[in-house]
Amino acid sequence: MGIEEKLPSGVMLTTLEQLAGWARKSSVWPATFGLACCAMELMAVGGPRHDLARFGMERASATPRQADLMIVAGRVSQKMAPVLRQIYDQMAAPKWVISMGVCASSGGMFNNYAIVQGVDHIVPVDIYLPGCPPRPEMLLDAIVKLHDKIQNSKLGAHRQAEIEEREAAGLRRLPLVDVGTPAREVST
Repeated sequence: MGIEEKLPSGVMLTTLEQLAGWARKSSVWPATFGLACCAMELMAVGGPRHDLARFGMERASATPRQADLMIVAGRVSQKMAPVLRQIYDQMAAPKWVISMGVCASSGGMFNNYAIVQGVDHIVPVDIYLPGCPPRPEMLLDAIVKLHDKIQNSKLGAHRQAEIEEREAAGLRRLPLVDVGTPAREVST
């Protein structure tokens, strides 16, 4: 027996956070940063078969000041890293990043001095998209997950508390590798 039952039909109840989240997720404009073969799959998402326009994202921004989502598709060289960071810094806040492909996420098969071993060394990444190259359907799924993350994000003081809570949870997490235990010797 809440207030919803006393209101006439057609009245919608929501919070300001939910309304702002809906507006933000419905107006994401991507800044594409296609660097290698993953960019071909990124371009396919804009075509009629996969139709990025159904999310209101058909306007790929050529200027970072009008974008709030950066999709990094492909390997990032050391020379390109400062450019990527500059474009990220010029984007409007709030801003999000999708790391598309194994090369952007971890350097992929290019384990050398010329390739950055993960774009998260340069910009904070919200969604990691695996694959070499990832299928367009996988990118659409990542976009849907990012929309869900945007829809449920907090505002104001609640947002700062959420950020601090996530940072504390990340610090409490156990390391994947125990650095105190010596590695086993492999006998041949």
